[in-house]
Order: sequence, then structure tokens, then C-alpha cells
Amino acid sequence: MTKKKFSIEKENSGFRVDKYLGDKLAPDFSRVEIKNFIKKKYILINNAAIKPHYKLKENDSIVIDLPQRIEQSFDLPATEIALDIVYEDEDLIVVNKSAGMVVHPGAGHFSDTLVNALLYYTSGLSDLNGILRPGIVHRLDKDTSGLIVIAKHNQAHRFLASQFKEHKVKKTYIAVVKGRVEYDQGIIDAPIQRSPVNRKKMAVSYACTKQAITCYSVLKRTEKFSVLKINLKTGRTHQIRVHLAHLGHPVLGDSLYSRNATNQFIQRQALHAQELGFFHPQTNKFIEFFADLPDDMQCFKKGAKKEGASLYLTACSLNATDSKDKKSNNQLKFL
Repeated sequence: MTKKKFSIEKENSGFRVDKYLGDKLAPDFSRVEIKNFIKKKYILINNAAIKPHYKLKENDSIVIDLPQRIEQSFDLPATEIALDIVYEDEDLIVVNKSAGMVVHPGAGHFSDTLVNALLYYTSGLSDLNGILRPGIVHRLDKDTSGLIVIAKHNQAHRFLASQFKEHKVKKTYIAVVKGRVEYDQGIIDAPIQRSPVNRKKMAVSYACTKQAITCYSVLKRTEKFSVLKINLKTGRTHQIRVHLAHLGHPVLGDSLYSRNATNQFIQRQALHAQELGFFHPQTNKFIEFFADLPDDMQCFKKGAKKEGASLYLTACSLNATDSKDKKSNNQLKFL
């Protein structure tokens, strides 16, 4: 982490600083650790020391400056975990992450994450995000499968991160959602912030100033399920899951954003990052990658047919390293 600076926006005013940072820095640091950092004056607001119960105000400036020895005290293990490498060169790695894999270490996950697997696989990873997140440019939720790009060095990391910040990255997802989505296409333009009721959740809030835009098209639908192709124009935390739940069609299997998430078809949220496109840090050429639907989403067809929904998903191999080579044979069929 080394040193971080950020400003408090209106929607976060009124929160205790220890609670706010506990959410923002999770899972890297616990709330107890953050309180200790505040007491040791590693965390300042408006260049002044504060108490853990300090109530944040709009435009407050927070500076977090941890001594190097704190970060170096973490000795992450390199763990032999199989990785589905879609593409690799001297600058980056594109991985097809499996569902259930946490991206980087945190509470409860210290040796079984994507980072641990990458440390075993290669010695060359960027360090801009600190010792707990080597190579990590962006993230996928634990139970979301699909494509994620990893930076091998800091120059590549900066180039890729700037594209995410400027919304130049192409991100396409496939989701199975509850119910029959009425319109063939739609745009959900609704700002998202952390829920004031449950700090583990995000929520739509029009008091928030951060725009969040999700575009979707219906590939197939039944009375009980719909299959959506989703393109993100922004990248807020849990954006797809929050927006679809707000629409009244939560992602199937999403226990956080749906009261009736339990189903017999799939044991996690039916969300897959199928396509990822960005400009290469060396050639500046736009490249795209594709990933098959994972087995549990393909096998969803069997359970759905038993239920009478008549929906099944089949997927052929999707592999490309350049947009010119894009040949998608994914099929979404009804019988």
C-alpha cells in the first residue's frame, strides 16, 4: 500500500472513520488494525491526527501512510494452484479465473488466492498495489468466474490501470437472472454506493455522485429465467449484481442480493466474465480475449430442463488474442 490519498465525497459524510476505512480497506486490514493505525498516527485527516470515532465530512482529505515494515511483515506463500492461462507475454497474463477463487489475500484467505497461485507460477509481477496485491490491476468477485488481466511489471500496470480508470476497457459478461426480463435491451444508469444498512453490500443511491452504467441485451428468456449479455461502461463494486437486483431480476444464486437465492441448479452467482478487451501496453494495439462458459453454467441446462424452464446453455471453445480473430460459437438455445 505504501501511501494512499483520497477525498471524502458527500455520500460518505457522517460515517465513523474507522468503520469507513474498515470497509474500504477490507479484506487487507481489519477494523481493529485500522484503529491501531489511527492511534499511531499512520492515518491523518486534513493533515491532523484524529480519533477512531471521528465523523467524516465532505471533502475531508485522508492520508494513509504505513511504515514499510508493516507491509513487509506479510510473507505470502507461493501456492501450487492450477491456473487457466488464456494468454501470456512479457508484459501481462490473462487468466480465466474459476468461481470460488478469491483474487488476493485477506481475512480468511491467506494462501489459496489467485495471487498465491501467481506467485508460484511466476516471479515477475508488478508491485504498485503493495505486497498483498502483486500484479492485480482489477478484480472479480470470489464467485464470479472469467477473465482477469495481470500486470507483470509496473509500466504495464500503469498503462492498464489508466484504461480501467478512463473506461476504455471492454468488459462483457454472461448472466443468468431470475424471471422474464421484459425488454430486449436496456441501460441501467443508477449510481451505486455502500449500503448504509449492511456495509457488506452496495446499493443504488441517487444521493451518490459516482455514475454507474450497465448495458444489457436479452439473449434468451423463459418465464423463470433470462440469459443476459452485459457490457459495463463503469466498474463499481458489485455493479452488475446491484443493478440487476435493482431491476427486479437478481443474478441466479446471488445470496447477497436476493432473498431467495437458493436453487438446485447452481451453487454460486451465475455470472461469468466472458470477454475482456484492452490496448496492449507495448504495441498499443487493441486485443480481445474470450472464455468458455464454465462447467457449472453449462450444466445448468440439465437442472433447468427438469424444472420445465426449457433453457440450456452450450458453449464451444472461445479463444482469441486479437479482435480480428474473434470467432464466437457460444450458443444459447431453447428447446
